[in-house]
Amino acid sequence: MAKRAGTSVQDRIVELIHDRELPPGAPMPTEPQLMDLLGASRNSVREAIRALQALGIVEIRHGYGTFVGRASLDVLTPSLTFRVRSGPGGGIRALQDLVEVRELLEVGLVGDVVGTVSEARFAALDALVNGMAHDAGADRAFHALLYESCGNELVLQLIGLFWDVYHSCDDELAPPDGAEQTVANHRRIVDALRAGDREAAREAMRLHFHDVKQRVAQARAAMAA
Repeated sequence: MAKRAGTSVQDRIVELIHDRELPPGAPMPTEPQLMDLLGASRNSVREAIRALQALGIVEIRHGYGTFVGRASLDVLTPSLTFRVRSGPGGGIRALQDLVEVRELLEVGLVGDVVGTVSEARFAALDALVNGMAHDAGADRAFHALLYESCGNELVLQLIGLFWDVYHSCDDELAPPDGAEQTVANHRRIVDALRAGDREAAREAMRLHFHDVKQRVAQARAAMAA
């Protein structure tokens, strides 16, 4: 691969992966091979590989070599969490923005789920709703399971990313009024899906996020006071 002016070694390694159509998990050319292919120094190649590893684009397996990574959105969690926590007023405004983006995503998606949920998945969703009062992980598992039938891995990663960042920062918010409301909100979503009512499912999801946004609004009001 010829060296192109203005293109970094990091960018050229990514281009090489695409040109060779290397799938996640495929072995990368060795360091000497990359130096030869890119016309770059050893230090430049190593620095680029380290940067791509941080992004999840490549994976270094010590003793085995370097492989194409899966570029999971998990690598964005620290930077997005930092942005939320470092914003004005302790990041409450950024947290509000995050909740609004997640609401837009899930309200749109939940309507598409109608008609795709099997009885086995309904049973699993019911079990998660019933366990929300005493299982802190049931809420996240519910949302992940809800969209599995979409067949969109990026959606699942985004939901997980937003969830992780929100819950790493929700200690800045007042505790929810009670588990009963959380359970009721999720039960309403399942009931609408079971009835095959697309608009009712979207409205149930809006109600769920209304409670979350109220907690954020209360935190903003408390800081302003």
